[in-house]
Amino acid sequence: MTLPVALSGTDVIGQAKTGTGKTLGFGLPLLERVTVPADVEAGRAQPEELTDAPQALVVVPTRELCQQVTNDLQTAGKVRNVRVLAIYGGRAYEPQVEALKKGIDVVVGTPGRLLDLAGQKKLNLKHVKALVLDEADEMLDLGFLPDVEKIMNMLPAKRQTMLFSATMPGAVIGLARRYMSQPTHIRATSPDGEGVTVANIKQHVFRAHNMDKPEMVSRILQADGRGLAMIFCRTKRTAADIAEQLEKRGFASGAVHGDLGQGAREQALRAFRNGKVDVLVCTDVAARGIDVEGVTHVINYQSPEDEKTYLHRVGRTGRAGAKGIAITLVDWDDIPRWQLINKALELDFNDPVETYSSSPHLYEELNIPVGTKGTLPRAERTRAGLRAEELEDLGETGGRGARGGRGGSRRDAAPVVEEERPARTRTPRQRRRTRGGSSVDEAAASTAAVTPAPVAEEAASSEEPRTPRRRRTRKAVAEVVEAPAAAEAAVDTAEGEAPAKPRRRRTRKAVAEAPVAEAAVEPAASEPAKPVRRRTRKAAAPAEASAPVEAAPAEASEGEAKPRRRRTRKAVEAQPEG
Repeated sequence: MTLPVALSGTDVIGQAKTGTGKTLGFGLPLLERVTVPADVEAGRAQPEELTDAPQALVVVPTRELCQQVTNDLQTAGKVRNVRVLAIYGGRAYEPQVEALKKGIDVVVGTPGRLLDLAGQKKLNLKHVKALVLDEADEMLDLGFLPDVEKIMNMLPAKRQTMLFSATMPGAVIGLARRYMSQPTHIRATSPDGEGVTVANIKQHVFRAHNMDKPEMVSRILQADGRGLAMIFCRTKRTAADIAEQLEKRGFASGAVHGDLGQGAREQALRAFRNGKVDVLVCTDVAARGIDVEGVTHVINYQSPEDEKTYLHRVGRTGRAGAKGIAITLVDWDDIPRWQLINKALELDFNDPVETYSSSPHLYEELNIPVGTKGTLPRAERTRAGLRAEELEDLGETGGRGARGGRGGSRRDAAPVVEEERPARTRTPRQRRRTRGGSSVDEAAASTAAVTPAPVAEEAASSEEPRTPRRRRTRKAVAEVVEAPAAAEAAVDTAEGEAPAKPRRRRTRKAVAEAPVAEAAVEPAASEPAKPVRRRTRKAAAPAEASAPVEAAPAEASEGEAKPRRRRTRKAVEAQPEG
């Protein structure tokens, strides 16, 4: 239905179920509109019509779909020798720029890298005759729409525009008409019914507990007649976790999600296509357009966001007339979301049956042998596995790419070649260790001069590490203060002078004893002054009575000071009158 309309140069909006051949629906008209040297030789075109700039542009949402569409167009255009190039992120710029310089007829790319190369004047879009938006509902979504509009503004105003997708909401069609000129809307339906999904796909929906899902999936993967299988998760972390769990259970599994580098993503898809891996765990990045022959089972590990995502996930099986099985595991929290999807698609699974890994109806409906456990027997582990597929070096770029982000992983990055450094031409500056402002050698020499010979020899002979820094305490401070005085005393003693007394701390006890000590030191000829005593009543009476007795000892002792007695009330009363 599409080929005659598209070959005439009319704008087309194509809508058909998944797996019905939309890629060649727009691919063949593109290849026919491109002018190549074979047309000039056959007389169908003039030599001046030839150009090295791209004549057709296909814009796709994901890198995996970009690579797949490129391979299909290369296969279809091999006879006419049409040059097709894939331009997408995660790869080095240089090979893509070199291919553009040599000349390209058809470019298939993702919006980000197309804008990058067009902004750098590496990609010339002035000669594009036809534009195709594959998965148009995704391309005209709010996330891609600004980039798509920028790309359209770079194209000639007179061109053919074609939009293709399995799901085409009315709002998207209304938006698409702004960029098209009198488009023809072609909607292909199967003769056996108006259902949205392909009739060859048998669908099963179970209500499952999140903790039991890995065990259920492991048993479903051991069903009779199971070929390749794809497991879809909503988050990147869940996809990585399930792939790892299945590998531990003995299955040859690979993962495709946004946190992997482009090299690892392509490695997993190649291994899946080549049969080295038979279970591919992925996010919705692989839900659109991926066509792998031999996929018999699609498992929705987590409920999809909406009915469009469900249709694209399920459409990975039952392609090109083959039969397939689609299994959806709905958690308790996702029941309201699933009921909306069920109503939009007019399915018969409004209330899924509660199912566990040991439920008998699970074994019966999916043809699982009785007694199957959650681990694959060693006798059935015949696949080579993901590591058997070579990891291609794509020369990935970007800061995150070097550490496992969207651009790539550390193991995917190209090896870094270290350049040889030239030899030094000058003598490097030598630094001297200092301690306390003086060099270590001078400090050691001064220490040796003060230290006695035996001690100095012992210190020189022992190679001990430097003493660690000690904590400053009151005791340490006192020792530091007294150390210089002790050193001076030692030097004075060596010169024959009397050593000076160390300075003592002033306390109350020392203050009280100070007059007595000074009196004892003074010569006997000088009469010492008596200490002033505090007068109390108690001390007044005994003072008068003992006055004659105190005189003799005072004269005999010649300088001993009497202690001051306290005056108390009792002593005053006992004092005689007069």
